[in-house]
Amino acid sequence: MKMTEDVSYLDDADRELLREIWRRKTILLEEIQRLKDEIKDVDVEIEQMEEVEDRRANTEAKQLLTGCKKFNSDAKKGIKYLVEHSLVQNTPKDVAEFIFSREGLNKVAIGDYLGERHEFTLEVLKEFLQLHQFGGKNLDVSLRQFLWSFRLPGEAQKIDRMMEAFAARYCECNPGVFSNPDTCYVLSFAIIMLNTSLHNPSVKDKPSVERFIAMNRGINDGKDLPNQLLTMLYDSIKKEPFKIPEDDGNDLTSTFFNPDREGWLLKQGGRYKTWKRRWFILADNCLYYFEYTSDKEPKGIIPLENLQIREVTDQRKPNCFEMYLPEDAMVHTIKAAKTDSEGRVVEGKHTTYRMSAATPAEMEDWITSIRKSISQDPYYDMIAARKKKVGKANEANQS
Repeated sequence: MKMTEDVSYLDDADRELLREIWRRKTILLEEIQRLKDEIKDVDVEIEQMEEVEDRRANTEAKQLLTGCKKFNSDAKKGIKYLVEHSLVQNTPKDVAEFIFSREGLNKVAIGDYLGERHEFTLEVLKEFLQLHQFGGKNLDVSLRQFLWSFRLPGEAQKIDRMMEAFAARYCECNPGVFSNPDTCYVLSFAIIMLNTSLHNPSVKDKPSVERFIAMNRGINDGKDLPNQLLTMLYDSIKKEPFKIPEDDGNDLTSTFFNPDREGWLLKQGGRYKTWKRRWFILADNCLYYFEYTSDKEPKGIIPLENLQIREVTDQRKPNCFEMYLPEDAMVHTIKAAKTDSEGRVVEGKHTTYRMSAATPAEMEDWITSIRKSISQDPYYDMIAARKKKVGKANEANQS
């Protein structure tokens, strides 16, 4: 920066001082600009890091959702997938904490997995019970808490292992209540049986409290349990039956937790070419459609396998697109399923599926999203190529 004012009236010393001030000011301004540039560069780097972190978090969320779905189909495969993707550590404690705290897991699958006899799953069961706090709670309250965290499997051996582990944990949390875990184990089964007898409509002869007390004579290491304790347990079960957890992991809500796309579309019927408004969800290489957004079960499912999609012009509806079979398709109808008017699941009869979006932009977005989700069966291309080769050979022979 240069001095622009007239400084002739100043003596040499003052002019020199003024020049020094301007010089330092120039250096300071340059330093400020340099710092601004550095801050700008840092801001850019932070934004880039945040974008990378967002992408990583999004990928991790999708992997976690996939792992949960795999667990609900096959618990061991689900755990293996989660471990391979570093979402769960391969330790009994970490697996147990995941099963205990993760929402959306199928409680039938949890019960089957925890009942396994493998050394690793036996340790997972122990760690799973460590996450339950039974201290100072009555046996029926603890039993309700335990049985709500999964569905008891159907195999007697699995039930035995799980109830044995429960009895050991309850006695650990409540020392002195029973003489040994075997007493807790036997009484727990007696409570479960009592619940069935009192609340199953098919059981006509309901047991009395006296019969329940008599059934449990001598189970406490040869001694009787206090009548007051048994009466309290009987009254509790009679007043409130055990709640059986729903198969929440099978609820399609978990499947649609993080869909690729969702929204309203008009769908053309197959046999009758009427248009109906449906809520569509694109997830897991399938297109699901519902009558209402609140429905838990879809009206139809279209697996996006070996299909093609294109924009089409329809005289009745704007912004149309359709999914269709390729020319060399080995089938004549698209593989799909739907529920009929009586609620039965039937095979779809569509050769094409035509939809109408509200705007051209929505139509383009749906086409792009569906195209990305269409999967190709590797054997399909092999067979199609072989059929094409045979067809050309036949044409050559005929000529």
